[in-house]
Amino acid sequence: MKFQDYKYERPDFQKMSEEFESIKKQLKEAEDYEAFKEAFEKQDQMHADYTTMSSIASIRHSVDTRDEFYSQEDEFYNEHNPLLQKELSDVYKILQESPFAQELKKEYGDTWFTKVEFALKAFDEKLIEDMQEDNRLCAAHQNLIASAQIPFDGEMYTLASLDEKMNDSDRSVRERAHKAYWGWFEENEEALGEMYDKMVKVRTRMGQKLGYNTFHPLGYLIMNRMDYDVDDVAEYRKNVLKDVVPVAEELYQKQIERLGFGDTLPVWDEKVEFLDGNARPKGTKDELVAKALEMYRELDPKTGEFFQFMVDHNLLDLESKPGKAGGGYCTYIPGYNSPFIFANFNHTQHDAEVLTHEAGHAFQVYCSQNIKPIDNTWPTYESCEIHSMSMEFFTWPWMDKFFEDETDKFKYTHLAGSVKFIPYGVLVDHFQHEVYAHPEWTHQDRMNCWRELEKQYLPHKDYTGIDILERGGWWLRQPHIFESPFYYIDYTLAQVCALQFWKRMQDGDPQAFEDYKKICSVGGTLPFRQLVKLANLNVPFEPGCLTETMESAKEWFEEKE
Repeated sequence: MKFQDYKYERPDFQKMSEEFESIKKQLKEAEDYEAFKEAFEKQDQMHADYTTMSSIASIRHSVDTRDEFYSQEDEFYNEHNPLLQKELSDVYKILQESPFAQELKKEYGDTWFTKVEFALKAFDEKLIEDMQEDNRLCAAHQNLIASAQIPFDGEMYTLASLDEKMNDSDRSVRERAHKAYWGWFEENEEALGEMYDKMVKVRTRMGQKLGYNTFHPLGYLIMNRMDYDVDDVAEYRKNVLKDVVPVAEELYQKQIERLGFGDTLPVWDEKVEFLDGNARPKGTKDELVAKALEMYRELDPKTGEFFQFMVDHNLLDLESKPGKAGGGYCTYIPGYNSPFIFANFNHTQHDAEVLTHEAGHAFQVYCSQNIKPIDNTWPTYESCEIHSMSMEFFTWPWMDKFFEDETDKFKYTHLAGSVKFIPYGVLVDHFQHEVYAHPEWTHQDRMNCWRELEKQYLPHKDYTGIDILERGGWWLRQPHIFESPFYYIDYTLAQVCALQFWKRMQDGDPQAFEDYKKICSVGGTLPFRQLVKLANLNVPFEPGCLTETMESAKEWFEEKE
């Protein structure tokens, strides 16, 4: 069965609530562990069935946000997901207090019980209306971004598809495309600013209802930060400023010299590493998928089996088109044991990067699909990103299939981009910590904050000619800031881990991919630090980790200069 044939039916939430009541009764009255476990597995299956339908609806809505039926279904889940959390929270309380809790913990592991503990701390019935409001705001943001139609050189572009022109080999085209792109954000700045202000205030209110002064503790609970905290992240930010920013700035300086346009790097030149343009993948979307299938067959039997499954079941939606939501993601449809990859190809090297990135997520969940309960299928977010970012590097030996004579350019740009990304990712996180520490801020305060932090982490920035960026507006394009609070430091932590895998590949370590498969197979059964140790990598918070990682990258660049 192909994805378009997957059956969708809106869950009957009233019936689900009645079934939850029955299950809660069974859990409380169970006379032995077998009866208790049977009731537990019933609720987990019900959760999986609901997730199957919500995933299908979410995918079909993001593929075409103009589809009225799935827009209504999206609204349904925005209203009912918090109600499901209430039902699950009631179940979790019973599990924690049950005499059979220790047996359940022995079977499903400490990590899952920590997730249960966090879920209980992060939820209270009095938050439901706020959660629904937050969901509505996130949906409105996604729809606004998806609705963008930008006229450029006689054609209409979405924000995603205009990226191709923003990376054009013709400098004048790049400049005009950037001004058109940021012109849309300037036109919508007031709406985006108001939207985010409401998000900050509703999230702050949720934190305060749970007894916290700010949203930060609740945000960390929601993100399942089990084995590191705000202080660890603050120390990590300092180390990024010390160890990574200087290396990234060296790369920017070399880029300025290589391009030869002047003494600075205007924003429209930032993504261009070479005077004759960046590498571009060769072939249509279907040809790139065929090359990816060949690549994954050669990488490992398991990756070959996985990607064949994705192709056979039409589980990839890759082309940018009107009405399609922006960005890229991987999700999972439990009832069909199906990962799904969503992307917006734009005929730049990003196409190869996003395909291998999301394939890393998809491969992990494909390997973990039989792990129970359903919340253990995925690891926590920063661990998930190790799988995706590392897959980008594990596929390097096959990039000649995609880029042919431009493969060396691709590798240089990809690795340089990975190093340059870390300061940006930490900036996004630092900005959010400041914003939620000052919920009373105006839109102008937030713009000023971004620009001040930007000068620390990305001091090379030259926004001449684009006023909204000079005023601090870059963050308006980052959907995670709006829709997934505190989900961004995760990418940088994972990037440090992925770069360690890259180094092991460069050294010809035959165990590297075996360690990668190992961490893909354990799903969400381990917290971040333990998963990193299982992969035989250094934890990014450990002293010296960033220094060593950057030294490896510097050596590679020096060899290529």
